[in-house]
Amino acid sequence: MQELNKNEKPKTQRYQEKETSSKEEKKKLIHSGTKRSFPIWLRLLLLVCGIIVCFAVGTMVGYGVIGDGKPMNVFEKETWTHIIDLVEKDA
Repeated sequence: MQELNKNEKPKTQRYQEKETSSKEEKKKLIHSGTKRSFPIWLRLLLLVCGIIVCFAVGTMVGYGVIGDGKPMNVFEKETWTHIIDLVEKDA
């Protein structure tokens, strides 16, 4: 018979077989080389594109709707130089 620690319960042979098989199955699942359906580099690319789109839409709404300007003027260089001049003038 097996020697028992004070805190351990005796394990039956059936339980030991089940425990070893589950460990082997876990190793197979981890090392099976599963392919991701959506690669990480594509996720990062979509995240960056999403941030850029949100920035563009946000500036268009802020300048066009809240600021009473034309939304497409946000993409002109003169608009940004004017905004930077206003910010630096106050500082």
